[in-house]
Amino acid sequence: MKSMEAGADDEGTRPRICAIFPGALGDFICFMPTLQALGRKARVDLLARREFGDLVPDGVTVSSLEGWAISGLFLESPRSADAEKFFRAYDAVYSWFASGNEGFVQRLKAITDGRAHVFPFRPLGAEMHQADYYIRCLGDCPADAIVPRVELRPEALQWREKFWLDHALVGRPILTIGPGSGAREKNWPEEFDCAVALWWREATGGVAIVLSGPVEQERGGVALLRERCVAASGLSLSQAAALLSRSDVYLGNDSGISHLAAALGTRTVALFGPTDPARWAPRGKKVTVLRRGIECSPCPEMVMKSCPHRVCLTELRPQEIISRLARLPEVVTLTR
Repeated sequence: MKSMEAGADDEGTRPRICAIFPGALGDFICFMPTLQALGRKARVDLLARREFGDLVPDGVTVSSLEGWAISGLFLESPRSADAEKFFRAYDAVYSWFASGNEGFVQRLKAITDGRAHVFPFRPLGAEMHQADYYIRCLGDCPADAIVPRVELRPEALQWREKFWLDHALVGRPILTIGPGSGAREKNWPEEFDCAVALWWREATGGVAIVLSGPVEQERGGVALLRERCVAASGLSLSQAAALLSRSDVYLGNDSGISHLAAALGTRTVALFGPTDPARWAPRGKKVTVLRRGIECSPCPEMVMKSCPHRVCLTELRPQEIISRLARLPEVVTLTR
């Protein structure tokens, strides 16, 4: 992954675009079709989380959103001149960042001579899926639902082969479980995941992998799963993508990893409780969304954070999920 240098243009006269995107992994997977659309007409420099460099299409360069180019737009300082020089190098700037900060928006538009387009990060007053919203910001209104797509990196495929050999996974049915999310309140109980992992081993003779990231390591709540499954942690996003792509089935919550699994074409079963699948469900050819129809779900984030019962998730019992998993075509083939 290259770092960005304003003014550098290895593709001659091809237009240059800067995209500014502040979201987490799930948001970013929803944003991928929009990024790919920008990349078809220009060279794109993306200001976002650096780790997204593992997933971006060819021709897109990623640098940190927290760099001086952005900070210089918030305050009048010596950095402001550097930011002006940086952004003037682009034919257009598309930003989903800080749309509510009037000073930021005015400076960005001023130094780009009106070539900056600034959008709210979330759709205002409209109910639509995030992937559809981002693409519509470009003026595109596809007739069909936008489906994100992620390509695998060769070095990640090499890592995956070693991981499969090291853990004796070759030729065995694989269920990968993503037990976490950006908010603990969206997570299915750990003991429920454990019940599904046990069923998988008994029904298919296969292996369950628990895929956990830094958030799960910090919060805890995955110790039982790690004892009962093959543990995969500390992975880069490209490694996680390679692991997910070779899994027979993925089971997870409303999370970025669930979006990543779906974008790879892996059979994805996503469990939804307090959040709205119409807006946040992973999209892909092999996605199943399961939820309990509770009157109060989906609910606002503040309600979700203070919910005393969480029945939208706790009443989504393991046997119900197992019954649905057992009917998936990939699992039917494995259990014949």
